[in-house]
Amino acid sequence: MGGSAPGQSPYQRLSQRMLDISGDRGVLKDVIREGAGELVTPDASVLVKYSGYLEHMDKPFDSNCFRKTPRLMKLGEDITLWGMELGLLSMRRGELARFLFKPTYAYGTLGCPPLIPPNTTVLFEIELLDFLDSAESDKFCALSAEQQDQFPLQKVLKVAATEREFGNYLFRQHRFYDAKVRYKRALLLLHRRSAPPEEQHLVEAAKLLVLLNLSFTYLKLERPTTALRYGEQALVIDQKNAKALFRCGQACLLMTEYQKARDFLVQAQKAQPFNHDINNELKKLASCYKDYTDKEKEMCHRMFAPCDDDSAVGEN
Repeated sequence: MGGSAPGQSPYQRLSQRMLDISGDRGVLKDVIREGAGELVTPDASVLVKYSGYLEHMDKPFDSNCFRKTPRLMKLGEDITLWGMELGLLSMRRGELARFLFKPTYAYGTLGCPPLIPPNTTVLFEIELLDFLDSAESDKFCALSAEQQDQFPLQKVLKVAATEREFGNYLFRQHRFYDAKVRYKRALLLLHRRSAPPEEQHLVEAAKLLVLLNLSFTYLKLERPTTALRYGEQALVIDQKNAKALFRCGQACLLMTEYQKARDFLVQAQKAQPFNHDINNELKKLASCYKDYTDKEKEMCHRMFAPCDDDSAVGEN
C-alpha cells in the first residue's frame, strides 16, 4: 500500500511512533486519551465506539459512531477482527486509542471486496465506553445452589452486581424484557444465599437495588400489579425508601387505585419534598382522580335523572 509513492506512506510514518501490542508489529497502538481501572478481560462484553479507515481516505469505511446507543459486543463472538480483539484487551474504561492492523489481523490477503482491497492495512479509532465481564457470572449461575454456597459471600455479591449491571445496560437500550431476566437472575442468587447475621445487611442492600430495578422495569412493561409487588418487597427492606414508595404509587395510579396511590406518593413526598418526579406524579394523580370523580358524578346523574316522556308513556 502506498509503495509507489516517494518516501514513506502516511501509515508508515504513523506506525513509527506507535506501540507494538501483538509482538510482531501486526497490531500497533497510539493512545489518544488514557483510560482508568482494570484492563478488558478476555470474556468481556464491551461497549465501544469505533471508526475504520483506509489509507488516503478521509471518510470511514465502517463506523458505529452514528448510533445513539452502541450495541454491547462480546469478545470472541461479535467481534470478527482479530486486531480489534487484541486492541480491546489492551484498553481500560474511558480510553480512546488509534490502532493500525496489518492484513493478518484485519481482512487478510483477500480483503473484503468491494470496500477493502487485498492485503490492506487499516486504521481504527476505538473508544472504550465500558465493559462487563459476563463469563464469571454465567459460570457461577450455572452451578447448583449447593455449589454456589461453597463460595464466599463477596463472590455472590459480585456476580449479582454484574447481572444487575447487565440489566441496567439492557434497560437503557429499552430492552425491558431482557433486562427483567438479568435482574431476576441477580435476585435469585441473593435469595438463595444465607449470610451470617453480621453480613446480612450486605445481602439486603443488594436485594433492595434489584427490587427497585424490577419494579421500574415492570412499570415499563405495563404490568403494574407485578411492579407493585416488587416495590412492596423493597419496602419490607427499607420502609421509608422514597424510590420504592414512588414506584408503588406509580403502580397504584396505573391500576386506578387512587387512594393507595395517594398514600404511597404522600409518604414519598415526605421523604423527598423537592423531588420533581414525585410532585409531578401527585399532580397527575389529582388530575386523574378529578376525571374519575367527574365521570362518577355524570354516571350518577344519568342513573338518577328525572324520567323522560317515553318513561311516562310506558307507565300509562
